[in-house]
Amino acid sequence: MPRPPATHGVGPWPGGKAEWPDDPHYDPDLLAHGDTRNVIDRYRYWRLDAIVADLDEHRHPFHVAIENWQHDMNIGSIVRSANAFAADTVHIIGRRRWNKRGAMVTDRYQHVHYHPDVADFVVWARAEGLPVVAVDNVEGSRAVDSADLPERCVLLFGQEGPGLSPEALAAADLVVEITQYGSTRSINASAAAAVVMYEWARRYASR
Repeated sequence: MPRPPATHGVGPWPGGKAEWPDDPHYDPDLLAHGDTRNVIDRYRYWRLDAIVADLDEHRHPFHVAIENWQHDMNIGSIVRSANAFAADTVHIIGRRRWNKRGAMVTDRYQHVHYHPDVADFVVWARAEGLPVVAVDNVEGSRAVDSADLPERCVLLFGQEGPGLSPEALAAADLVVEITQYGSTRSINASAAAAVVMYEWARRYASR
């Protein structure tokens, strides 16, 4: 069946096959039919593995970890934000299955690692020398904008509603929260993750 015309992205490479760039980064199928993926202009028409390899050259030294004990739609959105802020790796703790719809296929470009439980995750973090920064508005947490946020670290997020498990909080080297000014006790988990990743990038990321 012929492909429907693209409604976003870019169409086939102008000028036909004779004008295609002679560069191994480019995907012949995308050059021929157009590229409607949600990627920045730099990566238009590039092969998936070429994009991942290029991202690997400048990923940031922070990781993102998410507890996955419930069916939480926010996990996909957190993965998408991790990709946007060029996190090194996303770690899923608990169930391997998660709803990927919110990721908008960014999980294809983002390294994802699985841990069966918090104990396994902590062993990995300690072996890598990465402090665990838990994000939850619990007693004793510090405002993220004034906390001593490490450059190399793992940002650990919990589930929508219950937040982080007691085991995860106990394993944290630092617990931070986002300052709020309204009546609600908490903000959406994926929104909170994006705020904290931006705070990390504001301090350490280079344009």
